[in-house]
Amino acid sequence: MFTPLMLASIVVATSFAAAMVALLVLSSLPPGRRRKPGLAHADGPLEQAIFLFDDRELVDATGSARALLGSIPGEGCEWARLAGYLSQRLRGFETEMDALADRGEVELKDRSGDLRLRAEWLGQLARLTVTDMSAEGQGVLVDALSQKAQEAELAGLRETLASAPVPVWRTDESGTVVWANHAYFDCAAEQCGDDILTWPVPVLFPDLSAASDAPRRQKFGPAGDGSVRWFDCHSHAVEGGTLHYALPADTAVKAEGALREFIQTLSKTFAHLPIGLAIFDRQRQLALFNPALVDLTSAGAEFLSARPTLYAFLDRLRERRVIPEPKDYTTWREQMMDLEKKASSGLYEETWTLPSGQTYHVIGRPHPDGAVAFLLEDITAEITLTRRFRSEIELGQAVVDTVDDAIVVFSPAGELVLSNAAYDELWGVEPALTLGKVTILDSIRRWQELARPDPAFGDIRDFVASIGERAEWTAGIRLVTGEMLACRIVPMPGGATLVGFGRQRSDRPQFRRAPRSRRTEAADATESLGV
Repeated sequence: MFTPLMLASIVVATSFAAAMVALLVLSSLPPGRRRKPGLAHADGPLEQAIFLFDDRELVDATGSARALLGSIPGEGCEWARLAGYLSQRLRGFETEMDALADRGEVELKDRSGDLRLRAEWLGQLARLTVTDMSAEGQGVLVDALSQKAQEAELAGLRETLASAPVPVWRTDESGTVVWANHAYFDCAAEQCGDDILTWPVPVLFPDLSAASDAPRRQKFGPAGDGSVRWFDCHSHAVEGGTLHYALPADTAVKAEGALREFIQTLSKTFAHLPIGLAIFDRQRQLALFNPALVDLTSAGAEFLSARPTLYAFLDRLRERRVIPEPKDYTTWREQMMDLEKKASSGLYEETWTLPSGQTYHVIGRPHPDGAVAFLLEDITAEITLTRRFRSEIELGQAVVDTVDDAIVVFSPAGELVLSNAAYDELWGVEPALTLGKVTILDSIRRWQELARPDPAFGDIRDFVASIGERAEWTAGIRLVTGEMLACRIVPMPGGATLVGFGRQRSDRPQFRRAPRSRRTEAADATESLGV
């Protein structure tokens, strides 16, 4: 018979033995069969990509989940990058995530059924489990998800390069083409005249064996009678070789050719100009000049062909004494800097009187794209002629000033063009110092102020303005002082009129001989014919 005490002892001993057997069995299991705590645990034989979010902040994630995040390109927080990745593959992802707190659990699949998302609401946290159903064993393959994202990005890059309209290729250290896009293959087929190409692919631009910071222009000539094309090739050193890009440059080559032809046309046109022309680009280097500049400056064709700078050109002019000699070199340099500033704004225009006696008219004008043009014209002959005319005019004025009678000359338009000192003294005027033009009306108004009323003033006004044949006539004018003046009106060549005022030396009355009108002359002619 078992007493209650013995029965209780047996139960305790049996439980203790069972617990020990269980511990021994668990300790004998392999490490891979043990369960891992926290998010590292996953149902199934493979590790899953599990994310734990508090609102949009990542709280925890498995190693495979972090690897997946690392493979997703772009910027932003973990939730933004993961949402961008899943929303492109799972329809209605954002809407379902907004309703996750109300539903408690959401499951989404892509159209192919290869990608599955299971989202669970755990109070304040959201747990997302990403599963790749195409993986072996239908487990969560983190490497498969990462690889899939990388493969998608790689496919996009391949498609981008393959559809690029410009040739792109890669060469190894020996210069052999190891990869090329479709545009390069098309050019290679054009050059070889064969649509079927086999490796190794021909090298279209053999001069691009090394990388270069600056683009290099290359000519591409297809087989047959195809037109020649030009490319600006960019080469960049990469690991194990060089990466090349060929950008079409046909438009640039045509524009440069048209520019050269235009410059040649301008050069031929400017070659016949007697005015020296010098055009400096935005770097202030001589870009264009004509033969007249060589003759006017004596700078030498070789020196100008070397494209000197503006300051070197001006220094050369100073050496050749083709520039006004400055008092000191520092002041001259400052003047040259001021010259450049004024020329770039279109305000520079001066007359250079050279030590040799020559005179140059220099003009500075701005040109497009920051260029500056200088025009040098030899105006020595004009200046000499002007000085001669001025000397003759001054001589004639001096001669007229010696005449005792007051003389004034009016143009056909009635403007005063000449008067002598006696006229200025008689009527108290100085036409040379008067602002503006002095007309016959202004002069008559002044005469009437100092003389008594006389109809001769109106006749003089009409005579100056008349057109046609005119004859000399005289009149007497009495001043307010009582002095009598003998007025003589004489027609001059070119329609001008001379009016002279002489002081009478006797008390004999002066008779006025008025101009005969054409009607009177016609009547006299008719009477002489006996009509």
